[in-house]
Amino acid sequence: MNVKLIRYTPDALDLLLDTKATRLRGKTAAEMTEAEKYEHFQYMLDTIKSPFDFVDYVFDITDVSKNFTHQLVRTRTGAYNQEAARAVNMAGAHIIEPEFNDENLDSIFAAAIQIADTAYQELIANGAARQDARAVLPSNMATNIKAKFNLRTMSDLSKIRLCSRAQGEYQQVFRLMREEVIKVHPWAEPLLQVHCVSMGTCAFPNFGKVSCTFYRPWMDLSEKREELRKVFWMTEMQTSNPIAEGGMALDTISGGKINA
Repeated sequence: MNVKLIRYTPDALDLLLDTKATRLRGKTAAEMTEAEKYEHFQYMLDTIKSPFDFVDYVFDITDVSKNFTHQLVRTRTGAYNQEAARAVNMAGAHIIEPEFNDENLDSIFAAAIQIADTAYQELIANGAARQDARAVLPSNMATNIKAKFNLRTMSDLSKIRLCSRAQGEYQQVFRLMREEVIKVHPWAEPLLQVHCVSMGTCAFPNFGKVSCTFYRPWMDLSEKREELRKVFWMTEMQTSNPIAEGGMALDTISGGKINA
């Protein structure tokens, strides 16, 4: 597999800071010192996530399986353009073999692939349309795809697709995507973390407790959540009253910064 970042939003950090300035009438990025940019970006990490929709990344992802891309394109906030097996002659296509680590299983797999490729070529030779003949091809055949995600989507995806529960190929691809983003935008690293690192809890606790190396007993907050649920629904609704000051929202009740 290969993942290459081929387009991305220029001056992305300044753009993010300027979106916040629009909301809260703060300084623009051009008016900030580097220290102020860092402070305000750290503040943004704990505020509403809409500014991160403004930063885009376009990836060229090659030599990956169709099984993987079937999962990838289910992210409906992305945009995609994929190699068309309907029109392209796929005779002799590269098939990505799972890591069986067993010679007998490898042999069975190779034989099945050969049968499918032979059938594909015979169908075409006998007049079948490519779009119909492709039905016999393995779903793990290699393909190429271009994908565009914004930073907000990338952040959401990282929580689940870096998780050990995700299919290995998806984990590998997303790790490469993450590396590509951090090369050009190192400040984005805190946004591209697996759920347990980002949130301090397990995204799939039933799996994590049994199978995950990274699961920790302190991630089980079920009793704490239940305690808080009861208090929350027994308490009168509360709301903050934020006031913009210095490009950040201040809580007029406590005087401290709030996530507005």
